[in-house]
Amino acid sequence: MKKGFYTLLMAQFLSAIADNALLFAAITLLAKLQAPSWHEPLLREFFIIAYIVLAPFVGPFADALPKGRVMFISNGIKFFGCLLAFLGVPPLYAYAIVGIGAAAYSPAKYGILTEMLPSDQLIKANAWMEGTTVTAIILGPVFGSTIAANDPYFGIAVIAGIYLVAAIFNHYIPKVPIDHKMPQRNFVFLMRDFWHAFTTLWRDPQGQVSLAVTTLFWGAGATLQFVILQWAKEILHMEQQAASILIAVLAVGIAIGSVGASLFVKLENAVKVLPAGILMGFLVISMALVNSLEIATVVLFCIGVLAGYFLVPLNSLLQHRGHTLLGAGHSIAVQNFNENIGILVLLGIYTLMKHQNLAINAILVIFGLFVSLAMAIIYKLYQKHAPAKL
Repeated sequence: MKKGFYTLLMAQFLSAIADNALLFAAITLLAKLQAPSWHEPLLREFFIIAYIVLAPFVGPFADALPKGRVMFISNGIKFFGCLLAFLGVPPLYAYAIVGIGAAAYSPAKYGILTEMLPSDQLIKANAWMEGTTVTAIILGPVFGSTIAANDPYFGIAVIAGIYLVAAIFNHYIPKVPIDHKMPQRNFVFLMRDFWHAFTTLWRDPQGQVSLAVTTLFWGAGATLQFVILQWAKEILHMEQQAASILIAVLAVGIAIGSVGASLFVKLENAVKVLPAGILMGFLVISMALVNSLEIATVVLFCIGVLAGYFLVPLNSLLQHRGHTLLGAGHSIAVQNFNENIGILVLLGIYTLMKHQNLAINAILVIFGLFVSLAMAIIYKLYQKHAPAKL
């Protein structure tokens, strides 16, 4: 790996740990302000709106500038969102500002990989990125819950400082040649360009299956995080700070699954990992039968391993096809648009079920069945098409 790749990893780690810590600090702040409990998943809803609304613009933005500079600007926006929360702006609105920074950050974060590295190193690079991100996911919830436990405003101030340090690392990421710079920047052209990118990826066999699976995964993953927290509270009678350890266990599993994928799965065989996603859904269903912390830890770890094992190859496949067909920033923007619609829909359904006081075990069963059936349908539909060569 090139030396600049590790600077990118450090910047990503710091930004990711701040992102994950901020969610839990914001949840703590909502509790301090005595907001209804169903406002917790709404935090994520407000966060991902920017990914959907700004999707036609963040891809061209990421491709128009050196991606390290894009990441620097994006972390500055995240810092501003933290500052607003610290100054008393309602958590939902302040977190939405952070979401704008995150939406701009994502195409640059993943898009730069295809510009820095050859295609035969993409799965390895993605495994490093996912491993670093997952490490942040492991530490972030515990860190955020701990520093915000007594004073959520103090916790948010610390997180704002981490965003500033991440921005410093962004500044030192080596510049790479600008890829697929937009010939025009007017609104109509950008919308048409995004629609072209959207339809191009969905019509490509590998792009189609990888988009479908990553959309499902991130929608399911974002929802599962809140489901686990609620399940731990109701079934295991755990406080949020303790329950965040279960999220960390899930993340450890994802990291190990990601490493396994980087060692054993080649890019041309990425689609063959889909059965792992089907099995993952059944393990989620099995959580409804668990009432022990020890068993829950094992099951969540296994869910994480399966998730990491099928996510990394399909993410790499999507990046490769997107870079080949469109340009890195464009393809990641399309991916973010689809994935965050998935998050918006599934979190919205979960919020509605929680608002209607549906039993948490019933939610687990519905959720797991949906994941398994959706994965199976995607796999069967893909097998009917002759896949294009990479």
